[in-house]
Amino acid sequence: MPGSNWRAPAAYGHAQSIPAAGFAWEYLRRDDEYRRDFHRLKRQSSHDTEAQTAFSNRWGLRFRGGPGPGRRSRIALLDARASA
Repeated sequence: MPGSNWRAPAAYGHAQSIPAAGFAWEYLRRDDEYRRDFHRLKRQSSHDTEAQTAFSNRWGLRFRGGPGPGRRSRIALLDARASA
């Protein structure tokens, strides 16, 4: 991860105040296999709901509510760089 030393205890001071889902995300976004799967999914059509569902199921991801015109795309939400 550019710009952060994941081994430094100071880098995790915020971990005491984040919810379980946020804590899980801190680990998931560092997983090389997840990142490879994400980039493979990102190259596919955004209308390939079968691929998105398979990706979500494989990684245990759940989304609140359904897709709608005012929501960000699932792909944008899953980008490890978006929350880095």
